[in-house]
Amino acid sequence: MASIDAASGATKDVRLTARVMVTALATGHVAFHWILQSFVVVLPEIQRTFGLNGVGVGGILTMRELASGLVALPGGVVVDVVRRWWGPLLAVCVGASGLGSLLMGISPAYPLLLLGVAVVAISHSLWHLPAAASLSHHFAERRGTMLAFHGVGGSIGDVAGPLITGALLLVLGWRGILSVYAVAPIFMGFMAVWAFRNIGDVKYEASKELDLAGRVAMTKTLLKSNVLWGLTIVRGLRSMALVALVTLLPLYLGNDLDLGVFNRGFHIGMLIAVGLLAKPAAGYLSDRFGRKQLLVPGLAWSCVMSLALIVFDDGITLTIAIGLLGLFLYPDQPILTAAVFDVVGREVATTGLGVVSFASFLMAATSSLIAGAIYEVAGFEVGLYYIAGLFALAAVIFAVLPLSRRISE
Repeated sequence: MASIDAASGATKDVRLTARVMVTALATGHVAFHWILQSFVVVLPEIQRTFGLNGVGVGGILTMRELASGLVALPGGVVVDVVRRWWGPLLAVCVGASGLGSLLMGISPAYPLLLLGVAVVAISHSLWHLPAAASLSHHFAERRGTMLAFHGVGGSIGDVAGPLITGALLLVLGWRGILSVYAVAPIFMGFMAVWAFRNIGDVKYEASKELDLAGRVAMTKTLLKSNVLWGLTIVRGLRSMALVALVTLLPLYLGNDLDLGVFNRGFHIGMLIAVGLLAKPAAGYLSDRFGRKQLLVPGLAWSCVMSLALIVFDDGITLTIAIGLLGLFLYPDQPILTAAVFDVVGREVATTGLGVVSFASFLMAATSSLIAGAIYEVAGFEVGLYYIAGLFALAAVIFAVLPLSRRISE
């Protein structure tokens, strides 16, 4: 399907327009986050089913982060090379998330549950590489905004998934819910074959095309970038804080406060819902004023509001504090991704993103275990000090990074 570009008179594939591409990618993004956040809501039920302690629950999220991280580095290199196959790759990823959800739902044993978690995590990690890179390539001047709208799809899944899962837990068990959730992503995988067919078509001068030796040389140069490694540390610290919060909050709501399943889903969903409108606004403002000007205050805000949960620990004040914590908890991710693309070349874009994702996922994998151990030994409050410290350190490091306003082409 094609349309005529009025300015140039050239034929343009309608699937490569901002409206269609961003909508399709954001819709696919919904599926991953719906499953992942719904899984967080049912963690207390899974804990009782398999007789797990806090560290055992943390181990589930560690598997998610490890699987995501281990595939990100080689995946980034491979995805750069096979750009023409980005469409089929995206279709396989979204379909595989449904198969992973089904595997979790039917798992009779803890190891099989972990395998299902790994399938969803791997497909989600691989999805982000061509999805983010294609938006960055096609809309370089608006990459923060476009990546933010892609992130909105994830936020919709983050919000709707916990709310609907909390309601479904009143009539279905956690196994049935995760099994039902497998249907839509598998169907979406077939639709994605058409929607993303030409998404890897990136037009640039033939002189800029790299052979294997040139790609290896550019990758080596990329790995020597102090700014890239600084961004990697910041993203890793932010991921450590987020996964620790996601590990501890459902346990606190379910075990310490003894909230009902719907109430628990409401609070976890609200943590993300507040950032739903903030995400595209933050992306736009980062394009206009700079990544640092938005992200440093955002990370500091997340630090302060994490500590606020210590004081506002019950009733309506807890609900308000969780909502305020969500204001920048998720909108920071697209800005970090845009910052990576700002400093890496187009030819190794997914390689750079893969390097950053690999390191940050590995850092996050340790954090869920640390958070689970803190919860078992010292309780939720001490866990919040740990989370706030990670956000604070990330803000300080990002503040001193010598970022340029230049957009890498």
